[in-house]
Amino acid sequence: MTSSTPQLLRTTAKPSHPAPGTTNSHTNFLTIDTLISILSKSLLNPFVAWIFVLCLRAQVTPSTDPAWILAVSYATVLTVLSIARLINQRAADGVPRTVDFEHEVVVITGGASGLGLLIAQMYSMRGASVAVLDIKAVPENSRDEIFGEGVLYITCDVADRGALEVAKERILQEVGTPTIVINCAAARINGLSLLDLPADAFEKTIRTNLLAAFHLYQVFLPGIIAAESGGTLATVSSVLGQLSAAGLSDYAASKAGLSALHRTIEAEIRGNPLIKTLLVEVGQMSTPLFDWVRAPNNFFAPVLEPVEVAREMVAAIDSGRGGVIRLPIYAKLVNWYAVLPATVQRVARYLSGIDAAVNQSRETSGKTD
Repeated sequence: MTSSTPQLLRTTAKPSHPAPGTTNSHTNFLTIDTLISILSKSLLNPFVAWIFVLCLRAQVTPSTDPAWILAVSYATVLTVLSIARLINQRAADGVPRTVDFEHEVVVITGGASGLGLLIAQMYSMRGASVAVLDIKAVPENSRDEIFGEGVLYITCDVADRGALEVAKERILQEVGTPTIVINCAAARINGLSLLDLPADAFEKTIRTNLLAAFHLYQVFLPGIIAAESGGTLATVSSVLGQLSAAGLSDYAASKAGLSALHRTIEAEIRGNPLIKTLLVEVGQMSTPLFDWVRAPNNFFAPVLEPVEVAREMVAAIDSGRGGVIRLPIYAKLVNWYAVLPATVQRVARYLSGIDAAVNQSRETSGKTD
């Protein structure tokens, strides 16, 4: 068991050159997500709506007054929708499991950088036993400083079944049976058209993003199912698995398969209330995977900071919930996009610039490989 001594969480990234074509950083704060977040805490908040009703009541507004009728109706609709959302979440995900960090063992793949590293640091601070698996070699004398005190780091190619089995045995011996498994491992973006993409590059992406997840779940899921308190299986996928942008055939195919794999697992273990599955489908994140790709539209499709995603994931896992997390706002709408007429879809893709983003970023950055 790791030490519960509080650790400092370092979230400041190393200084780097701005991404190609990056606009003034202050303008990136104005996004559709920011506006909706503000509205959800003000005009779209049931509590705020009822405060307005109370204000009218304090002014002795007659119940027949149009302002009174409108305010009460609006507050009632928001309240009903809020209650319906809570009921839907409970019906879909069931009763949350109890999470006790003194007995939780967290395994994170792809935890040497980006999102996985932040999650490892967060759980180290919470006093959980943490094991990080990554293909990157990290010097032993710097691991406590990077991950937090007591974190077990194993250099491992998760797509190698034999290496993963060896890593599992070491985890069982040194920290215990994993109860929370978080798959963050992902391959870098190639950003090439299908005809220009080398076969070995395609195979590497599928191996890292999809085949590795298959091995990970087969190796660790039996232990979670057998655990007395159950556990959580979390998968970090991408909204690009559904949107399939031009120039990302390997990445999109692997993420579509990864999301499908996760949903299949969820269907197979749905009858066990102690096992929770969390699917995270996000847009572009500010990580090394997308370091040269410019977002097609910073207002409607803002680039996510890894800490935003890590915060949402950790909050969901800590509360014992399962379900789906989609960020940013447009990611929540991809299922609706799929039912739109083909012409409307084409127009939406053209206006968003999603199919031109990779080629334009490649030209701007001068990337050749």
